[in-house]
Amino acid sequence: MSDTSNLPTIFLEAALTALRSNKGYADKAVAQLPDDKLHVALDANTNSIAVIMKHVAGNLLSRWTDFLTTDGEKPWRNRDDEFVDTFTDRAELLAYWESGWQRFFETLESLTPDDLLRTVVVRGEPHSVPLAIERSLAHCGYHVGQIMLIARVLAGDQWTVLTIPRGQSAQFNERTWGGGYRQ
Repeated sequence: MSDTSNLPTIFLEAALTALRSNKGYADKAVAQLPDDKLHVALDANTNSIAVIMKHVAGNLLSRWTDFLTTDGEKPWRNRDDEFVDTFTDRAELLAYWESGWQRFFETLESLTPDDLLRTVVVRGEPHSVPLAIERSLAHCGYHVGQIMLIARVLAGDQWTVLTIPRGQSAQFNERTWGGGYRQ
Protein backbone atom coordinates (compact mmCIF):
# COMPACT_ATOMS: atom_id res chain seq x y z
CA MET A 1 0.00 0.00 0.00
CA SER A 2 1.25 3.48 -0.85
CA ASP A 3 1.95 6.08 1.79
CA THR A 4 -0.59 8.85 1.28
CA SER A 5 0.45 10.95 4.27
CA ASN A 6 2.09 13.57 2.07
CA LEU A 7 -0.76 13.68 -0.47
CA PRO A 8 -1.93 17.14 0.72
CA THR A 9 1.55 18.57 0.16
CA ILE A 10 1.77 16.90 -3.24
CA PHE A 11 -1.62 18.37 -4.17
CA LEU A 12 -0.63 21.90 -3.12
CA GLU A 13 2.68 21.68 -5.00
CA ALA A 14 0.91 20.35 -8.10
CA ALA A 15 -1.61 23.19 -8.02
CA LEU A 16 1.17 25.76 -7.68
CA THR A 17 3.11 24.20 -10.54
CA ALA A 18 0.08 24.13 -12.84
CA LEU A 19 -0.91 27.70 -12.05
CA ARG A 20 2.63 29.04 -12.42
CA SER A 21 2.77 27.31 -15.80
CA ASN A 22 -0.54 28.90 -16.85
CA LYS A 23 0.64 32.34 -15.78
CA GLY A 24 3.93 31.82 -17.60
CA TYR A 25 2.15 31.02 -20.86
CA ALA A 26 0.03 34.15 -20.55
CA ASP A 27 3.05 36.29 -19.73
CA LYS A 28 4.98 34.95 -22.74
CA ALA A 29 2.01 35.52 -25.03
CA VAL A 30 1.47 39.09 -23.80
CA ALA A 31 5.18 39.85 -24.21
CA GLN A 32 4.88 39.12 -27.94
CA LEU A 33 2.43 41.96 -28.55
CA PRO A 34 2.87 45.71 -28.74
CA ASP A 35 0.86 47.75 -26.23
CA ASP A 36 -1.92 48.71 -28.62
CA LYS A 37 -2.72 45.10 -29.53
CA LEU A 38 -3.43 44.27 -25.89
CA HIS A 39 -6.59 46.34 -26.27
CA VAL A 40 -7.88 44.75 -29.49
CA ALA A 41 -10.98 42.56 -29.26
CA LEU A 42 -11.34 40.08 -32.10
CA ASP A 43 -14.96 41.16 -32.51
CA ALA A 44 -17.63 43.14 -30.69
CA ASN A 45 -18.64 40.15 -28.56
CA THR A 46 -15.20 39.22 -27.23
CA ASN A 47 -12.81 40.71 -24.73
CA SER A 48 -9.38 42.10 -25.39
CA ILE A 49 -6.33 40.64 -23.67
CA ALA A 50 -6.20 43.70 -21.40
CA VAL A 51 -9.78 43.10 -20.28
CA ILE A 52 -9.16 39.40 -19.69
CA MET A 53 -6.06 40.20 -17.64
CA LYS A 54 -8.00 42.77 -15.61
CA HIS A 55 -10.77 40.24 -14.97
CA VAL A 56 -8.40 37.44 -13.94
CA ALA A 57 -6.53 39.75 -11.56
CA GLY A 58 -9.77 41.04 -10.04
CA ASN A 59 -11.04 37.50 -9.59
CA LEU A 60 -7.82 36.33 -7.94
CA LEU A 61 -7.68 39.34 -5.63
CA SER A 62 -11.25 38.74 -4.53
CA ARG A 63 -11.07 34.97 -4.17
CA TRP A 64 -7.70 34.79 -2.43
CA THR A 65 -7.81 37.76 -0.06
CA ASP A 66 -8.62 36.41 3.42
CA PHE A 67 -9.27 33.12 1.67
CA LEU A 68 -10.00 30.97 4.70
CA THR A 69 -12.08 33.51 6.61
CA THR A 70 -14.26 35.53 4.21
CA ASP A 71 -16.46 34.88 1.20
CA GLY A 72 -14.43 34.78 -2.01
CA GLU A 73 -16.72 37.35 -3.60
CA LYS A 74 -15.64 40.47 -1.75
CA PRO A 75 -18.01 43.43 -1.31
CA TRP A 76 -15.33 45.72 -2.77
CA ARG A 77 -15.08 43.76 -6.03
CA ASN A 78 -16.74 45.33 -9.05
CA ARG A 79 -16.83 42.40 -11.47
CA ASP A 80 -18.70 44.31 -14.17
CA ASP A 81 -15.96 46.96 -14.24
CA GLU A 82 -13.41 44.22 -14.90
CA PHE A 83 -14.89 43.94 -18.39
CA VAL A 84 -14.30 47.61 -19.19
CA ASP A 85 -10.91 48.38 -20.73
CA THR A 86 -9.60 51.09 -18.42
CA PHE A 87 -5.86 50.43 -18.38
CA THR A 88 -4.12 52.55 -20.99
CA ASP A 89 -0.61 52.00 -19.69
CA ARG A 90 1.00 48.55 -20.11
CA ALA A 91 2.94 48.90 -16.86
CA GLU A 92 -0.24 49.67 -14.93
CA LEU A 93 -2.05 46.70 -16.49
CA LEU A 94 0.86 44.36 -15.74
CA ALA A 95 1.11 45.64 -12.16
CA TYR A 96 -2.56 44.86 -11.57
CA TRP A 97 -2.20 41.44 -13.24
CA GLU A 98 0.81 40.68 -11.05
CA SER A 99 -1.01 41.81 -7.90
CA GLY A 100 -3.75 39.24 -8.46
CA TRP A 101 -1.31 36.42 -9.11
CA GLN A 102 0.90 37.45 -6.21
CA ARG A 103 -2.06 37.38 -3.82
CA PHE A 104 -3.03 33.97 -5.14
CA PHE A 105 0.46 32.45 -4.92
CA GLU A 106 1.13 33.89 -1.47
CA THR A 107 -2.14 32.50 -0.15
CA LEU A 108 -1.71 29.11 -1.77
CA GLU A 109 1.87 28.86 -0.49
CA SER A 110 0.67 29.67 3.03
CA LEU A 111 -1.85 26.83 3.15
CA THR A 112 -1.08 23.83 5.29
CA PRO A 113 -2.12 20.24 4.66
CA ASP A 114 -4.74 20.67 7.42
CA ASP A 115 -6.21 23.65 5.56
CA LEU A 116 -7.19 21.29 2.76
CA LEU A 117 -9.77 19.80 5.13
CA ARG A 118 -11.45 23.16 5.63
CA THR A 119 -14.45 24.67 3.90
CA VAL A 120 -14.48 28.14 2.34
CA VAL A 121 -17.33 30.11 0.82
CA VAL A 122 -17.54 31.56 -2.68
CA ARG A 123 -20.64 33.65 -3.41
CA GLY A 124 -22.34 32.07 -0.43
CA GLU A 125 -21.67 28.53 -1.65
CA PRO A 126 -19.49 26.22 0.45
CA HIS A 127 -16.40 24.77 -1.24
CA SER A 128 -13.77 22.42 0.06
CA VAL A 129 -10.38 24.11 -0.13
CA PRO A 130 -9.27 21.66 -2.88
CA LEU A 131 -12.40 22.52 -4.88
CA ALA A 132 -11.72 26.25 -4.50
CA ILE A 133 -8.16 25.69 -5.74
CA GLU A 134 -9.37 23.61 -8.68
CA ARG A 135 -12.00 26.23 -9.47
CA SER A 136 -9.28 28.87 -9.75
CA LEU A 137 -7.12 26.53 -11.81
CA ALA A 138 -9.96 25.94 -14.26
CA HIS A 139 -10.92 29.63 -14.39
CA CYS A 140 -7.35 30.79 -14.95
CA GLY A 141 -6.65 28.03 -17.47
CA TYR A 142 -9.72 29.03 -19.48
CA HIS A 143 -8.69 32.67 -19.62
CA VAL A 144 -5.00 31.93 -20.24
CA GLY A 145 -6.11 29.89 -23.25
CA GLN A 146 -8.06 32.91 -24.49
CA ILE A 147 -5.06 35.17 -24.00
CA MET A 148 -2.81 32.78 -25.91
CA LEU A 149 -5.24 32.39 -28.80
CA ILE A 150 -5.90 36.12 -29.14
CA ALA A 151 -2.18 36.89 -28.93
CA ARG A 152 -1.45 34.23 -31.55
CA VAL A 153 -4.01 35.74 -33.94
CA LEU A 154 -2.86 39.32 -33.36
CA ALA A 155 0.86 38.52 -33.60
CA GLY A 156 0.42 36.85 -36.98
CA ASP A 157 3.69 35.79 -38.57
CA GLN A 158 5.65 37.36 -35.69
CA TRP A 159 4.35 34.74 -33.24
CA THR A 160 6.85 32.53 -31.44
CA VAL A 161 5.33 29.19 -30.49
CA LEU A 162 5.06 28.70 -26.72
CA THR A 163 4.69 24.93 -26.72
CA ILE A 164 5.75 22.21 -29.15
CA PRO A 165 5.54 23.56 -32.71
CA ARG A 166 3.06 21.88 -35.02
CA GLY A 167 4.59 18.86 -36.72
CA GLN A 168 7.54 18.69 -34.34
CA SER A 169 6.30 16.35 -31.62
CA ALA A 170 8.61 13.51 -32.64
CA GLN A 171 11.65 15.80 -32.62
CA PHE A 172 10.65 17.16 -29.22
CA ASN A 173 10.21 13.66 -27.81
CA GLU A 174 13.56 12.58 -29.22
CA ARG A 175 15.31 15.59 -27.61
CA THR A 176 13.51 15.04 -24.32
CA TRP A 177 13.64 11.27 -23.94
CA GLY A 178 15.99 10.07 -26.63
CA GLY A 179 15.15 6.86 -28.46
CA GLY A 180 13.37 5.38 -25.44
CA TYR A 181 10.30 7.57 -25.54
CA ARG A 182 8.21 5.03 -27.48
CA GLN A 183 8.80 2.19 -25.04
